[in-house]
Amino acid sequence: MANENGDNTETIKKAARLILKDEIRHLQLVPPVAIKLLNLASDDSAKIEDLSRIIETEPTLAATILKNVNSAAYALPNKITSIKHSVSMLGFSTVRQLALNLLLYDKLIKNNRQQLFDFLFFWQHCLYVATLSRRIAVALKHPDPDMLYTGGLLHDIGKVVLETYGRMTYSDFISSLGNNKHSTIEEERNFFGITHSEMGHVFCLEWQLPASITAIVAHHHKQPTEASPYAEFKTETAIVSFANYIAWMQGISSATHDSHPMLQRAVLETIATDQLDLEDLLQQVDQDIQNTRQFYNIQFPSLAKLRATVIKTTINLSQLSVDNPLPADNKSSRTISSSLIAPHHSLDPDEFLPWTLDAIQRDFAFDRVIMLMIDPKRRCLTASHWRPQPLLPIKLQPFEINISTLSGSLLKCFREKKAVIINDKIKGNDKILQQLKVSEFIIIPVLRHNRLVGVLYADNSISEKPLHEQLPSEIAPIAHELGIALFNAKQYDMEKKRAQLDPLTQLFNKRMINRFLTDIFQGDESKLANVAAGFVDIDMFKLFNDTCGHLAGDSVLRTVADILRSLTRPGDFIGRYGGEEFIFVLQNTDEAGAYHYAERIRSEIERCGKIMSHKFHNHALTVSIGVAMYSRQHTSYTQMIEIADQAMYRAKNEGRNRIVMLTSTTPEEK
Repeated sequence: MANENGDNTETIKKAARLILKDEIRHLQLVPPVAIKLLNLASDDSAKIEDLSRIIETEPTLAATILKNVNSAAYALPNKITSIKHSVSMLGFSTVRQLALNLLLYDKLIKNNRQQLFDFLFFWQHCLYVATLSRRIAVALKHPDPDMLYTGGLLHDIGKVVLETYGRMTYSDFISSLGNNKHSTIEEERNFFGITHSEMGHVFCLEWQLPASITAIVAHHHKQPTEASPYAEFKTETAIVSFANYIAWMQGISSATHDSHPMLQRAVLETIATDQLDLEDLLQQVDQDIQNTRQFYNIQFPSLAKLRATVIKTTINLSQLSVDNPLPADNKSSRTISSSLIAPHHSLDPDEFLPWTLDAIQRDFAFDRVIMLMIDPKRRCLTASHWRPQPLLPIKLQPFEINISTLSGSLLKCFREKKAVIINDKIKGNDKILQQLKVSEFIIIPVLRHNRLVGVLYADNSISEKPLHEQLPSEIAPIAHELGIALFNAKQYDMEKKRAQLDPLTQLFNKRMINRFLTDIFQGDESKLANVAAGFVDIDMFKLFNDTCGHLAGDSVLRTVADILRSLTRPGDFIGRYGGEEFIFVLQNTDEAGAYHYAERIRSEIERCGKIMSHKFHNHALTVSIGVAMYSRQHTSYTQMIEIADQAMYRAKNEGRNRIVMLTSTTPEEK
């Protein structure tokens, strides 16, 4: 895994691809016009006309800018009617900053629903860090305070990427923390396999943001090393790091769960904070924030609230240093168990369950660890995965526990959903111990939203080492993480299937059709000769909608889809192409086989149409089908699809309710 210096960019890009739903360059996170405004900050030759032109190309943004510059906040003597005039009156920096704020607020914050990750709370933090960073830059006579404002505004953008497009969201991460008070950065890596600053780094690279902004996003939690490509931006990253720390001290962090960020010695050495007039700086920032409030209707904490938060923070930090003194080498002695991390390394249960069992066995030195999943139909717990595999005897496969026969401590475990050690000290445990041929074992419920999804079983059936009484409490957090991982995997699988299916017919959608055909044409060329594709189009479909209503039209589409599904072999493919058109792709067939399949579809739809005609005002339900066989002349699947489409239109033109097959060269009606 890449370190926090972000030097190993390929590693963090790979980690980002694993956790995101799509390639980051495809994510519609920041409007293109905002990217132009961001890049304008690093263009030394940028003029008023350049900024005006960018804003004027976005009518909604231009109108909002004019509305805000004419508000009481700026108290201009005359009404401004043009963007160029706005820039001239308020200045390049002010208008660019206002435009960027409005774009990001509208896209990222305004309409996002409230989750555990609070977008409005996050936006409040970013505005504060941006404003303070700019004020510090001015105080230090930095040549480009505007760039520091932009860097502060975007420093935590990785959290928004994870929340909006992560397979596991930042809200899921917050939910997994519970009362954990350890470093958020450390826990992010354990949960996602990547930190928010690394994710932000990837985002900046993919969107080609200026190197100075990228450096701030990637290194605001750890200064770049001398060997880093961002070493020249140490001052900028230090300023934003310091502003971020001050914001957290006052309770203005980007998420309510955030643990305290480390204020590195390198930050203090880089910007000489002892020379800053913090009282004056904070007073200026307070005034800036008050001017910003009316645009976003954000209620920043009062001065009394900020002062109280600082006192509480100081008390907590002093208590933390007493309760958890650092060792002499100034490194944290805490070690995260691999079993706590393993569930979040994948969204495939067949991957993360074996990894987790391996880690549990290694971390706790069990002889045997088994994951038991609930089979609701048979009302039993069945082993889905176990480690090590050779230690589960064939005679115990499948390894099962009948729920209806539960008694003793095991029954109590299921009722109370608490981990327990099962041994002969409690009456009623004898039967299950004899069944499993062990003297004791531990059982830990795996829950999600307080519902039982499975149990972890572990024993020392070979070594016969005793199970100490602290084990249930030590393994319970792992079971909690496993429950989250199983839930996330299920949600991801459901979302994945939903993205592949047409919602009305539950057939594959056009996207999956294209993917299936692409895979075929990239496969073994010798098999392409036996591939056929066909279009199925419902005749006079508009009549069903116009005379019987759209519900009847939907019923027709579902009927045709059901017939296609019932008559298609498992290895073949059917999907809804759009509207009243369906497509099929047959493998391992020839012209006669493709025609026979098409005829079965045509005749079955016609038969069902006659039976259901009373539902459709006696309109006949028939289809026209065009079929094309693969030809060496086809350099891509689109050519074969076009020929099948032409054949279907010919079938319609020649009277409908028929099949037309086009071979590689000659049209042929069947």
